[in-house]
Amino acid sequence: MVKKTVLKVDLSGDKGRKKLLKAISGVQGVDKIEVDVAKGTISVTGDADPYDIIVRTRKVGKFVELVSVGPPPAPPKEPQKKPEEKKAEPKKDDKKTDPNPQFHYPVVYMDRYNEPNVGCSIM
Repeated sequence: MVKKTVLKVDLSGDKGRKKLLKAISGVQGVDKIEVDVAKGTISVTGDADPYDIIVRTRKVGKFVELVSVGPPPAPPKEPQKKPEEKKAEPKKDDKKTDPNPQFHYPVVYMDRYNEPNVGCSIM
């Protein structure tokens, strides 16, 4: 059964936050992890046992407080879009235009033997 576990944790440093996310993502059954730095909460969604998540968090060295465990919120329903009517497209001229107008100069490929200045340019 998929559940959403919300934990309150001190998320002060980047290094500690990275270690914490790595530890929690290693728990079997974790589908999604959401971090809210402003509130200091981590939301874990998946089949993972909340006890295992708390144990992993404490092993990293963080004090953790369980805020809530429950079903995840239902995804928002998107309204069905009506099929749009096709608009009349303007007729295109038969003139061929350059696909890259900024590159209209010919390109000449040279290797090191065909260069005009073969000598050393350092001296």
